[in-house]
Amino acid sequence: MNCSRIMLALVTDAFGGRGGIAQYNRDFLTGLAQKGSTFSMIVLPRHAPDPVLPPSGIIQATPRFNRIAYAFHALWTTLRTRIDVVFCGHLYMAPLAALLAKFKGAKLIVQVHGIEAWPRPSALQRVAVEAADLVLCVSRYTRARVLDWAAVVPERVLVIPNTVGNRFSPGDGTALRGQWHLEGKQVLLTVGRMDSRERYKGHDRVIAALPTLVAAGIHVYYVIAGDGDDRGRLEALARDAKVDRRVRFLGAVASENLVEIYRAADVFVMPSTGEGFGIAFLEAMACGTPAVGLNFAGARDALADGELGTATLESELSVTLKLLLSGPNSDPGALAAAVLTRFGSQAFAARIDAMQTRLLEVA
Repeated sequence: MNCSRIMLALVTDAFGGRGGIAQYNRDFLTGLAQKGSTFSMIVLPRHAPDPVLPPSGIIQATPRFNRIAYAFHALWTTLRTRIDVVFCGHLYMAPLAALLAKFKGAKLIVQVHGIEAWPRPSALQRVAVEAADLVLCVSRYTRARVLDWAAVVPERVLVIPNTVGNRFSPGDGTALRGQWHLEGKQVLLTVGRMDSRERYKGHDRVIAALPTLVAAGIHVYYVIAGDGDDRGRLEALARDAKVDRRVRFLGAVASENLVEIYRAADVFVMPSTGEGFGIAFLEAMACGTPAVGLNFAGARDALADGELGTATLESELSVTLKLLLSGPNSDPGALAAAVLTRFGSQAFAARIDAMQTRLLEVA
């Protein structure tokens, strides 16, 4: 590697991974690699289920699912390689990352996302965060929570939110609506795992709102993209509410099909109480689809405090959805342009530049 600095990235998943954290890691590491001579990277993932070739300047090792095997692999890589910066992509890896950084005399960056960092963590995790040269947070809410429990100089805790790729753009979703047999209907959409450990995402809140919307004369249908072990419970909730014919479960969806799915919806809704940020909000709005979330935690950042999307109270979810579904259509192009201005690649690159400058300033 010919770059002036080498970064070792300890991540749960990145290239070939799935979900919001994997996407953030890919965007962040790719952004650094695109700086040419500034950084090159060795990425050590725990998981990488999909075969993906990382961009130039990034080497990703074979994933080690076993924790002990992963720790030994990280130590072996550190022993045989010059390391200037250690990037820790998840709080639970922070003690290992801090140990490796101290051993190599390298700078340490710890990334935190959402609910894993909101309560006070273990003593080892807290010490590791406090030893970091920089702590990166995806939202203001997560930053505030970290500062509640960590003895860290606030200037070292930066907010670098998610970004959204250019492939998410407005377009005609009528063909897919035709495949769903939902022509002329009002379509609500949620994209997210139905995991029993992540019930905070709020699929059940949307199902509970459907009878009110139907009673108001709105021909509404609810489409859920994603799968997980909580699907059975949600299907039962829909049956109990007598709206099961209005709820369509798509199951797991390939990433390349997401754009068309976002375009086919009238409103994207994810009334979550546990989002560190919520990249799906950005993806939907970049496709020109209005987004609704709760006025809580990291969702407020993704919705830009109501400037881009709608941030509502849980008690007002039905009313908010009714107003959006029965009101005039928004301009998809204007919404997409506003999202890219705030969260697109140029804005993300500028935040990475600022992060690098701050890292150099840290003694």
